[in-house]
Amino acid sequence: MRTRRDLSVDIACFLFAVVFSVVTADAAYRGDVSAGVPVAEQVAGAAGCAAVFLRRRWPVPLAVLLMLAGTQFHFLTGAILVALFTVAVHRPRRVTAWLGGLTLAQFAVFLLRDLDRGEEVVGSALTYFTLVACALGWGLYIRSRRALIASLAEGAVRAADDARREVREEMAREMHDVLAHRLSLLSVQAGALEYNPGASPEDLRRAAGVIRDSAHQALEDLREVIGVLRGSGGARAEEAPGPRPGLAEVDRLLDESRAAGMRVTYRLDAAAVETLPATVGRTASRVVQEAVTNARKHAGGVEVTVTVTGRPGAGLVVEVGNPVRTRSPAAVGARVAPPVPGAGQGLIGMAERVALAGGRLEHGVRDGRFTVRADLPWPGADGRAGAEGAAA
Repeated sequence: MRTRRDLSVDIACFLFAVVFSVVTADAAYRGDVSAGVPVAEQVAGAAGCAAVFLRRRWPVPLAVLLMLAGTQFHFLTGAILVALFTVAVHRPRRVTAWLGGLTLAQFAVFLLRDLDRGEEVVGSALTYFTLVACALGWGLYIRSRRALIASLAEGAVRAADDARREVREEMAREMHDVLAHRLSLLSVQAGALEYNPGASPEDLRRAAGVIRDSAHQALEDLREVIGVLRGSGGARAEEAPGPRPGLAEVDRLLDESRAAGMRVTYRLDAAAVETLPATVGRTASRVVQEAVTNARKHAGGVEVTVTVTGRPGAGLVVEVGNPVRTRSPAAVGARVAPPVPGAGQGLIGMAERVALAGGRLEHGVRDGRFTVRADLPWPGADGRAGAEGAAA
């Protein structure tokens, strides 16, 4: 459907063809001409200029027809230029090249036929074919410019989609990290109450306190994450209000796990912790949180060892390990709480976080222990991250 802009452009092209024919009219009447020539020229020129309004529907047939008729009628030159420009803009380059070749063939035939008519005729032919080349070149430029603009617009849309996907993935990791830890504490304590009905009042009060605190903190964490989701579209999970996790948060996280009945040993051997980049500290904290949460869900009752070592320029190493829980024959038939179910996204999320921080994550069972190890970069005074030192 032709828009108002298309109609305006068509009218402008029609006026150009008319003005071009009028301005160059003297070239059509030089020399002796018969009385019917001006009338035929004017009728052909008027028909050619009116045919410009068909250029969008049949650009190639119109251009070929006008070029063939243009060998007999001078007033069609303006319409020919508009038709060739339209083909160069809207049709593939091979079609434009084909018409360009046709124009060169016309030029060669004209030179062979009328070369003996003098320099003036040859100059007019050169001027005509120069105008044709300019029309084709300008059309190809417009086509390339439109293609570039469309490519840039598509790239911008693709970049916006990628940014939104990255934000969604980051928010998913954030919600998983902040809620899995709390909810696993709730599940462990609730399971302990269910499967140990004869617990002492002191144990019941302690478990109820842990459940209350974990539920309250889970609601607070969820409120912060939802606040970011409801905020600006470009907000990131790490921009949520409240204290951001870092190495200083590891002690608090492990204290909460100990309050829930876990046995956790923590060793921190890192120099100049204040120089640790915030992103690396946040990643290390999340790795510890997720690894301890996985140990609580899948190997409850075993002792978990958390070790954080490193120094500037040598990298930071976070290692969390626990024995693989096996069910002894004596435990068969005993009434124990089932393991906390998981979505299977914890290790995937950890690997993504570590990769985004420029590190490497390894996990697996070795010598009867399941170990999660993250090697993170820690730039020194010279700016070197020391990845090799972290992985050593």
